[in-house]
Amino acid sequence: MALIQRDPDSHKGSHGAVGVLGGALGTVGAAMLCARSALMSGAGKVFIIRPDHNEHFIVDPLYPEIMVIDLVQSESKPINVWVVGPGLGTDAKTLSVLSKVYSMSAGLVIDADALNLMAEEPALARACQRRASNQRSTIVTPHPGEAAHLLGTTSEAIQADRSHAAREIARKLNAICVLKGRHTRIANPAGDVVTNSTGNPLLATAGTGDVLAGLIGALMAQGLDPQQSAIDAVRLHGLAADTLRDAWGGTIGLAAGELIPVIRSLINRETPGLES
Repeated sequence: MALIQRDPDSHKGSHGAVGVLGGALGTVGAAMLCARSALMSGAGKVFIIRPDHNEHFIVDPLYPEIMVIDLVQSESKPINVWVVGPGLGTDAKTLSVLSKVYSMSAGLVIDADALNLMAEEPALARACQRRASNQRSTIVTPHPGEAAHLLGTTSEAIQADRSHAAREIARKLNAICVLKGRHTRIANPAGDVVTNSTGNPLLATAGTGDVLAGLIGALMAQGLDPQQSAIDAVRLHGLAADTLRDAWGGTIGLAAGELIPVIRSLINRETPGLES
């Protein structure tokens, strides 16, 4: 199935803008991986929005096309999907920033530190729940530890019944839940669950979740239905790892950024261009 078909007259404004809220001092790499993934997965514009005054982080040296801005500057940008959490931090200021972002009409992908803050702050969870009543698309992407934090249980309990856990999180937050791990589950608030079949232990390394979050955000920004964005992103993310496993003959030693050009290749392979 073709993921995204592009009109010959399209331009950068035709393919959405992703804003990655993250990259606090000491955790810049997570935001970079997320933003690079969004860029190379087809988003027309990508911004990293710094949650603090990290004056040492002003540009991505590998991809200067990614614009690094502050919160004030972000208010004038046409961001239609926010990815919040990669390298975000959990201080009091971050809490107020998230409350503001949750009230926006843009699509929202909630990951990493933002999930842990939501588990600890009931007001944020309620703000997430309200988004659906206003026709605002929300996807949460916990790993088992974050899922346990959200549900007030243990990782062992989450792993014992992953489909049930994904349904419970989707219902509790009124959002699509991507419960990461072996055979990632994608659940919606109605209780439907899709089980992904791609992926392997190469993904068991730091940063792969940041890459996935950026991919989900890019597909949403380009106009895919949120649930389909989650399903397709998880499939492609795992398929990229399977492609590298087959090329390398094993499942050891992945650097998360190595997934990104493979994902780009897979997207282009599945999306034939239109004739001019």
